[in-house]
Amino acid sequence: MSASERYARAWEGFWAENTGEPGAPFWDADATLTAAPHTALLAAHADRTLPVVDLGCGNGTQTRYLAGQFPRAVGVDLSASAVAHARRADRDAVAEFEQLDLTDLAGVRRLGEGLGEANVYLRAVLHQSDPPARPPVAAAVALLLGRRGRGFVVEPTAAAKAVLQQVAERPGGPPEKLRQVRRHQLRPAEVAPGELPELLRGAGLEILDQGGTDLAMSEHHPDGTRVTLPAHWFVVAAAAGGRPGG
Repeated sequence: MSASERYARAWEGFWAENTGEPGAPFWDADATLTAAPHTALLAAHADRTLPVVDLGCGNGTQTRYLAGQFPRAVGVDLSASAVAHARRADRDAVAEFEQLDLTDLAGVRRLGEGLGEANVYLRAVLHQSDPPARPPVAAAVALLLGRRGRGFVVEPTAAAKAVLQQVAERPGGPPEKLRQVRRHQLRPAEVAPGELPELLRGAGLEILDQGGTDLAMSEHHPDGTRVTLPAHWFVVAAAAGGRPGG
């Protein structure tokens, strides 16, 4: 079995076991804590009349919020079970959901042809991708943006590992949400300092803005405070004179 097949099976296994209810996955914090502040950062650079694509949408919590901020929102995920959860949770049918492997650039192009130029939201996907898959995922962002779209990319930093270790080593062991992540071998992989800007620029993207933030999780520490992971965010666009998708 190839690494890509193992990766796909791991995610399908996770989402098939998970209820898909809002907040059930470890990272599925309410959109007011995640997509809302991220959209505010993106909005300073984006054409809000364009559609938005949520890459790695999972159960669609963030996609449904994005649907209220853009004229059309499409969430895509590698896992068929994740897409099924997202469609079931979208009771008002405000968004669209499709199964898509982001490393399948022909499939990404087909999605882009149907949408036209679009804005992109990519939250904590690259660090979970195998290193060989990261350049294609970055290329997928560029393909969907075209010339007018803008992308928001946010990933945990290396410092997030210490937070996750603290959660895992709490008295009584890790919470069930983290146990489930580990059962399916969805362990975060460190993205080396400087790797993200290199990946983005290698895909033909220009970094318009960037900064540090904390990614809110749905889990809480024993004292009741929310688990957050140190992260870095980027707003990107097609580089002038570059070829989208690398």
